[in-house]
Amino acid sequence: MPARVRGNCVAMTAKALASTPGPQTNSPSKIRNVVLVGHSGAGKTTLFEHLIAATTPGYRAKPAVDERSVQLAVASLSYAGVVLNLIDTPGYPDFVGELRAGLRAADAALFVISAVDGVDSATMLLWEECAAIGMPRAVAVTKLDAGRADFEDTVAICQRVFGEGVMALYLPLHGDDEAIIGNLGLLSEQIYDYSSGQRVAHAAEARHRELIEGNRTDLIEAIIQESEDDTLLDRYLGGEEIDLDVVGRDLMTAVSRGRFHPVIPVSTETGVGTVELLHLLTAAFPAPTLHPLPAATTPDGDPLPPLECDPDGPLVAEVVRTTSDPYVGRVSIVRVFSGTLRPDSVLHVSGHLARFSGGGRIEGHASHDDDERVGLLSSPLGDLLRPKTVAVAGDLCVVAKLTKAETTDTLSGKDTPALIEPWMFPDALLPVAITAATKSDEDRLAGALARLVAEDPTMRLEHNAETHQVILWTMGQAHVDVLLARLRDRYGVMVESEPLRMALRETFVNAAKGHGRHVKQSGGHGQYAVCDVTVEPLEPGAGFVFVDKVVGGAVPRQFISSVEKGIRAQLEKGCIAGFPMVDLRVTLTDGKSHSVDSSDMAFQTAGALALKDAASAQTVTLLEPVDSVSVVVADEYVGAVMTDLQMRRGRVVGTEPDTSGRTTITAEVPQTEITRYAIDLRSVSHGTGMFTRTPHGYEPMPPNLVKDHLPE
Repeated sequence: MPARVRGNCVAMTAKALASTPGPQTNSPSKIRNVVLVGHSGAGKTTLFEHLIAATTPGYRAKPAVDERSVQLAVASLSYAGVVLNLIDTPGYPDFVGELRAGLRAADAALFVISAVDGVDSATMLLWEECAAIGMPRAVAVTKLDAGRADFEDTVAICQRVFGEGVMALYLPLHGDDEAIIGNLGLLSEQIYDYSSGQRVAHAAEARHRELIEGNRTDLIEAIIQESEDDTLLDRYLGGEEIDLDVVGRDLMTAVSRGRFHPVIPVSTETGVGTVELLHLLTAAFPAPTLHPLPAATTPDGDPLPPLECDPDGPLVAEVVRTTSDPYVGRVSIVRVFSGTLRPDSVLHVSGHLARFSGGGRIEGHASHDDDERVGLLSSPLGDLLRPKTVAVAGDLCVVAKLTKAETTDTLSGKDTPALIEPWMFPDALLPVAITAATKSDEDRLAGALARLVAEDPTMRLEHNAETHQVILWTMGQAHVDVLLARLRDRYGVMVESEPLRMALRETFVNAAKGHGRHVKQSGGHGQYAVCDVTVEPLEPGAGFVFVDKVVGGAVPRQFISSVEKGIRAQLEKGCIAGFPMVDLRVTLTDGKSHSVDSSDMAFQTAGALALKDAASAQTVTLLEPVDSVSVVVADEYVGAVMTDLQMRRGRVVGTEPDTSGRTTITAEVPQTEITRYAIDLRSVSHGTGMFTRTPHGYEPMPPNLVKDHLPE
């Protein structure tokens, strides 16, 4: 088929799908919300597309393009009478904000593990996090057709790093050419053969008995240990044959409660494991009615009754992701926790991100409470949107043109406004300074940045008043690249990166004397003021102290304050490198005045000149900002991290190991040395390290570095 005709057919199929209503239910018990998680390259997006194609006639799976690997995507599918909302999340650590949004919207997690690459440290930490909140989990093993793939080794790795309850429900079967052709069900003792292109079930053959007997007994014991029937395990160990339906029900219960974590081999190349996986997701994972809901308050902070996943309850929903389309406008993915979201209704939009972030104002995220009318609802299908009539409690949907809603905002009834605490965000720790490429770009930059901040709360915007730079605080270099590409492609704004400037300070290190003389005569009243000062350094943090020791009226009393005012003005400007000057005492010792030509402004100028005269490369140095850095890293990388911190002129002030095999390292490090630490720490710690930073104070900069900041 010619490429042009083939393209038209694909477009027609997409158009037909977009006009077909998405899956709909009025019962939360018929909904499953499952997030796909795992390391980058494990095959999450490929599996996501494969499951859409397997359940949606006419859908053609799309390749995992770069844009999809950095953002969250949702597909509402219908399988076995259940609405299955699949949430695909990025695996690259720079886009952990998308992962957090996916976890918030989901009730269970499917960990996608590559049989070639195994389990990375970030996936281990995420498993532990899900375990801490009791989120049900299962494992899909992908890339089994690769030459180095080994299912048994992958399961053993998962059991070692994930802990108890991880066991295979099926074993992959290979054909004559070693390709995966089917699965062997350990409970059912059935072979599910996909070699014909269709799933065909038949009884296991004699040659498979050893595989079954070597795995089935341990599997059944692990399942019935979670049974509510306390006698079941003893009966089984006593030789009684347990009905397979009973074991199956206990399996579903154990998975739903987060106590058992089945492993399923899947091949997106041949379709092996597709039906088995879909059955697990819809039959074993819990409905939203069983998932704990976030606490709700009024926008003023007064507590509200606990939320229930009830379509007839008060409407409380949350915007879990926002994107901006240049043609459609703002598009919001919404999770409904309580009540029913209907089109053409008026909602209350409440956003108070700063309240849950230490109480300070977050630039770009001003607190707001607005009323807004909802337009049409849509059911997401990857990149497509299908019509949707209503979204009941527990469901996900897409709402277009909510112009006042941002990611993490709460949607509620107009007459019953509510607010729920947003999910946890990691700190954005990689700063990049940007500047508009042209004057026209500068005019559009503020609006474009406001849209970026609204859709991506992991990005923090800073307008630094001291360095006069616009700084984007990001999660990593890949995050930076995506943000700059969105500014360029979505909003037509070209920006350039520039070196990050540090907000340094100047201070005196030695006592010095200064003479300020401001004498001008140009007809009429002139200007005349002379003053002498002594400058002395003070302890860090002492600030500025002004002392008057003038005797004999050398400087008239009415001009003493003028001298101080001039000195304070010069302190803000600095004396040798243009940075504010701190921690010094200035003593006014002498001066001269004129009965006619002396004035307030003249003595302000003389005071500033006296301070500048006392300042020199021998008496003044620069102070650099220092942060207190807390690094959490796997024990095996503690030495490498400490060495790296010391090479950054850091002082390690303490280490504290915990029982989970990690150590917290506390150090004080100059800010100039950790601007790229978010990237460098991943390399040094092999991806196991995390860090936080808080301002510690200012300390003297080494003399060899001071020279770089002095004028030629």
